[in-house]
Amino acid sequence: MTIWVSSRPQAPGIAARQSVRRAVSLLAPWDEFPDLKLDAGTAHLKLAFEDVDHPQDGVQGPEKQHVEQLIDFVRDWDRQSPLLIHCWAGVSRSTASAFITACFHNPDADEFDLARILREASPTAKPNPRLIAFADELLNRKGRMIDAVASMSVHEFTDEAVPFSIPSRFDAVRGHWV
Repeated sequence: MTIWVSSRPQAPGIAARQSVRRAVSLLAPWDEFPDLKLDAGTAHLKLAFEDVDHPQDGVQGPEKQHVEQLIDFVRDWDRQSPLLIHCWAGVSRSTASAFITACFHNPDADEFDLARILREASPTAKPNPRLIAFADELLNRKGRMIDAVASMSVHEFTDEAVPFSIPSRFDAVRGHWV
């Protein structure tokens, strides 16, 4: 099944059209979370922090606990229906979380292959490096997630990304993503 990534404005429509049963919303503490018609807490993880790359005084940025919550939530995703991950613009927090989810569910997959798939799916993807660094540590990827994201070609600037999806599973027998 696929991982869908979108902006906040596009999230309700994607959730409905793709029959999403689980979603992750990553918004600033003052943003209103959209109603995706899912059970809050069990089917809809809502994480509130700003999209910053490093700690800043007076700014609630991503922390290790946010990535722990994300990993705990996606651990329970059965991949029988699409997962939706969105942030405000569909560019940074959501693309990082999609990459983290793909890495979590494919522990033997090459991180550079996943980063390539992410870039091919979205020229505007710019995964938040702080989220990636926490996930790299938690998933024991020994810097490979950080290096893979850093190796991505420069993203195209946009105020709001076009929704996109990436595969969630690598078929080791066939040697391709499904």
